[in-house]
Amino acid sequence: MGIKPKNNPWTLKLSYIYWRLNADTCIINQPICIGFHMSIRVRVALPFLLLTVVVSVIGVYVVTRLVTGSLEERLTNQLLEAGRVVSDNFVHLEERQVNEALQIAFTEGLAEAVVNEDLEKIRGIVEPYFALGVVENVIIVSPEMHEVLHLLRTPSGEIMVIEKNTGASNSPIVVPFFKSKNPNEQPRRALGVNYVNEQPYYYSSLPISAGGKFSGVIIVGTSIETILPTFKQNALADIIIYDPEGQVLGTTFGSANSEVWTTIGITPETYSNIVTKAEEGVVTGGTFEIAGRLYSIGRAPLQVGNDRVAVFAVALPADFVVQFGANNRLIYAVIFTVLLLAVAVIGFFVGRTIIVPLYSLVNTSQAIAEGDLDRRTGIQSGDEIGKLASSFDLMTASLKERTVELEKTNDTLRKIDKTKSNFIQISAHELRTPLTIIMGYSQMLTQDLKDDPDKLYIAQGILDGAERMTDVVDSMLDVSRIDNNALVLRKYNIQLAPIIAGVRKEFAPALEERNINFKEDGVLNLPEIKADPDMMKKVFHHLIMNAIKYTPDGGCVGVSARYVNGSEPPHLEVTIKDSGIGIDPEMHELIFEKFHQTGEVLLHSTGKTKFKGGGPGLGLAIARGIVQAHGGGIRVESPGHDEETMPGSNFIISLPLETAKDNKK
Repeated sequence: MGIKPKNNPWTLKLSYIYWRLNADTCIINQPICIGFHMSIRVRVALPFLLLTVVVSVIGVYVVTRLVTGSLEERLTNQLLEAGRVVSDNFVHLEERQVNEALQIAFTEGLAEAVVNEDLEKIRGIVEPYFALGVVENVIIVSPEMHEVLHLLRTPSGEIMVIEKNTGASNSPIVVPFFKSKNPNEQPRRALGVNYVNEQPYYYSSLPISAGGKFSGVIIVGTSIETILPTFKQNALADIIIYDPEGQVLGTTFGSANSEVWTTIGITPETYSNIVTKAEEGVVTGGTFEIAGRLYSIGRAPLQVGNDRVAVFAVALPADFVVQFGANNRLIYAVIFTVLLLAVAVIGFFVGRTIIVPLYSLVNTSQAIAEGDLDRRTGIQSGDEIGKLASSFDLMTASLKERTVELEKTNDTLRKIDKTKSNFIQISAHELRTPLTIIMGYSQMLTQDLKDDPDKLYIAQGILDGAERMTDVVDSMLDVSRIDNNALVLRKYNIQLAPIIAGVRKEFAPALEERNINFKEDGVLNLPEIKADPDMMKKVFHHLIMNAIKYTPDGGCVGVSARYVNGSEPPHLEVTIKDSGIGIDPEMHELIFEKFHQTGEVLLHSTGKTKFKGGGPGLGLAIARGIVQAHGGGIRVESPGHDEETMPGSNFIISLPLETAKDNKK
């Protein structure tokens, strides 16, 4: 939040003059034609170089010989500066208050609690923010205009809960929100007195919303007695805040019982004139005496955003500065007025030859950035800008050609990928029926041929092959569901330890056959997690099978797990580690793509758990899809591929604890 120059009573009108000069320059839509192509650097640098020399010589003369100022002028300038500092401090205070109010208003569950007027829940959400924030007063008003919460911090730091209605819901900075019921309405601010402790506060209010619906109003405030001493240190001047009656709301001069407050007060008419005056940059004030010392005072409206919330004043001792130099302001004004006009005229004509083509170039670049690749600059000149525009147009034409080619290629790739996914899904479904028949008859044969070892061996081979094919078909269906976002999760509160134990038992024969040592660490100490047990079993099935497959005989495969509750949201981290051949860093992402195979496919051995055994290349793609569907992530860490040193690989799964709060209850 900031103060616009035209609304700030302390801002000079130079910004408006500068804006008009630039606006007048930019509305020119025809470039100047000259008889020869002068370098743009010469056109810009030469006149301003000469002008700089002239201004420097005259400036030195003016500064050393003609600068004058009276005591009154110097003091007024200091009052202006102090006023700017106070105004800026109020803006910064507004920003802090609005930020704290937004943090509270957008806390999950607050809007619903305010609508339901759930006092206990509202207090539970708001009080922790209030205890640690800078604001000293928080008021929550429900959509029914009920004051549902009022917290007040005393000077000793104690938090008071005000249970009586203080009328905050009818204040001028609250009522407009209930009239508009616009959840996106800008904050409002005002100075007001809290009727609980009769102390003045600076208040900011804004709407509470949830799902784009108006859900109440939050008001935050800071005591004037708290903020004024700090503002005084920054402004190096005493400060006074007035209410609409012209009475002093707060000041750094003394307590409310002092006669000083009567001395520095103003009339309601004076207050109204200051707030409503249209002229900017004018300070109204005078002098007054306190404790035998003469002070000069400047008063102006307190502008925050688009609101003039009060009148404030800054005061300085009359002897704050000393008088020096002689008075010759007329000569100073005439000389620099002429120089200002000269700079304006030269800048106007120089800008015509430079700004217009640049403006056209900027507009064209913005149009191209928005997707209009048919736009061209239309600049025809022989200088650097013309060459730049010509190159820019050529680049745009080339970009359009490449974009058209890419769009065609992407469309073709999307169709191919869609066709491939459909083929996988159809093929998998078509294969399930004959595989089911083969497995059924094979199982019957194995039962009937128990007394014939030779034929039993053949029947068992058919059954093993059918089961292997069934695994491949199931994997193809899983990939198809993941690609089409059709994966259905049936989540329960589960422990990962039994799932990992079941997978280990499944691969026990392979581990024993290949003399691979399987270790577990920390798995039994994991808390419950909300997940689909069947899907989790598939994840660990594929990862442990891969670890076994790429670990040589006599190696080691391990599963370690830990609970992580640091700067990130709480989650479980499970690592499947092997002492195998490793994976090159450039392959760490590629291996999770479907159908990807590590190494030369023709050199793979048969069997899903044999060393470098074959497979369809779907396991890691399925594991990643299932983990991501649970809101987690999976990554691999490996220094590289080496079949001599066997650097090994770590596959790390991160799973969020969706029911962490429920588990603690």
